[in-house]
Amino acid sequence: MTTNSSPQLWLYDTTLRDGTQREGLSVSIEDKLRIAKRLDQLGVPFIEGGWPGANPKDVQFFWQLQEDPLKQAEIVAFCSTRRPNSTAATEPMLQDILAAGTRWVTIFGKSWDLHVTTSLKTTLEENLAMIRDTIEYLRSQGRRIIYDAEHWFDGYKHNPDYALQTLEAAIASGAEWLVLCDTNGGTLPHEVSQIVQDVVRVTGEWGMGHGAWGMEKESTQLPMPNAQSLIPQIGIHTHNDSEMAVANAIAAVMAGAKMVQGTINGYGERCGNANLCSLIPNLQLKLGYSCITEDQLTQLTEASRFVSEVVNLAPDEHAPFVGLSAFAHKGGIHVSAVERNPLTYEHIRPEQVGNHRRIVISEQSGLSNVLAKARSFGINLDELKAEAKQILQRLKDLESEGFQFEAAEASFALLMHEALGGRQKFFEVKGFQVHCDLIEGKETSNALATVKIAVDGKNILEASEGNGPVAALDAALRKALVNFYPQIATFDLTDYKVRILNGHTGTAAKTRVLVESGNGRQRWTTVGVSTNILEASYQAVVEGLEYGLLLHSQAEAVVKASS
Repeated sequence: MTTNSSPQLWLYDTTLRDGTQREGLSVSIEDKLRIAKRLDQLGVPFIEGGWPGANPKDVQFFWQLQEDPLKQAEIVAFCSTRRPNSTAATEPMLQDILAAGTRWVTIFGKSWDLHVTTSLKTTLEENLAMIRDTIEYLRSQGRRIIYDAEHWFDGYKHNPDYALQTLEAAIASGAEWLVLCDTNGGTLPHEVSQIVQDVVRVTGEWGMGHGAWGMEKESTQLPMPNAQSLIPQIGIHTHNDSEMAVANAIAAVMAGAKMVQGTINGYGERCGNANLCSLIPNLQLKLGYSCITEDQLTQLTEASRFVSEVVNLAPDEHAPFVGLSAFAHKGGIHVSAVERNPLTYEHIRPEQVGNHRRIVISEQSGLSNVLAKARSFGINLDELKAEAKQILQRLKDLESEGFQFEAAEASFALLMHEALGGRQKFFEVKGFQVHCDLIEGKETSNALATVKIAVDGKNILEASEGNGPVAALDAALRKALVNFYPQIATFDLTDYKVRILNGHTGTAAKTRVLVESGNGRQRWTTVGVSTNILEASYQAVVEGLEYGLLLHSQAEAVVKASS
């Protein structure tokens, strides 16, 4: 728990720039604006918006934020130092940076002599001049500077004297933050710790010897380093190529870094960046640093899932802290223990990061799993031990046939209601047929499904087309039911997964189908198993509709009871 006396850390999110370099990730201007506003609500003080001038999308993004600014966060423009053998005042890309209208600008420069001579193809002295000239020019235009020392750790290990000269150039020119970047992601925590300590010590000595580096003290508002300090503050920017990004960032903080750069869900080029969804709770809950408020911390899981939805990437269900399985318990002994005292198998309270405990149901489950899971669905089986044992046995029998209820909790809820004699009969499927047309030379095929159902004793026969047999079957079922249950129009089939269970039997293999459905507010998953893929799909789709109707019925009952 943080207090008013907790040491302050400054978070810097680069999801909208570094994160979008992830392979397969693309965002629109509207997507970037939605993410920026969500990060603003989360309390992130610095949000890197992109590189103005690099593409029209980023230019428009910064323009729109000038019209509709964020509530508390500083939006930051990102850019490199000027090109070799030119001047900052005549550099076109720096004019785009100024046009973005941000108070803070992050400039990255080369720290590694190898990159200076090989990538920039210039001299070591010219690289120092590029750093000085760029920062001095932007400072003269009223901008405040965060200096990202690119390839810092590799540069320091190969030529520490020159790497330190680049930092000295940045400080002398007016940079307020020096961010040490492990750009290749290959540094280990013990190296990060030692090198950051070296930088903190050396910059401290420079500050004592050079006063305020010629910078005028200014009256500023948060976020900023300590206004009374004459020494620029140190930040850390790590990549995950060695699976060390989070550990390296923490090592840097413990060695003296005051800013942590990262991305939501660890998105980034190659193997990604430091994951803020892991860093924030580790730094705040484990190490006592103040990053965001406790209320904002409880929004972390929702923010993680929001960003994954906006960028159209499936959430990592096993991600620490924010994943669906982060506080999931499967083994019977574990469940029994965590029910008595959560500390036995949980390192924090899931509610602290906006997550929740889940009891997973599988063939490894014990009676305690079934009892706990039933309670999560509002069913108390504590006094019905015989029925609970019956449910457990039925669960294990079905899983031996290939069913899997870990990821199909809606199907397990229906199984419990049936065992207790309380499964509501919304409709009955009398039968279905599916016909597919495959025409040679035609890229797409059509499917026609016919279903016969009964609702309240009335038989209905309906048919519908789709671009595949499952789509046609789903459409026919909805068409037949929507006149009786209008709420079905709000149900969506959001995901469809097929797994072959015994591939050695070839085309006669048993198939498991998982169907995820939603109603705009909730999502639920159902399962079907059969040697016939259409029958397995039918089972999962029908149960998905049934569970959605059950949720609607329960919501109506709550409303009636409260009125």
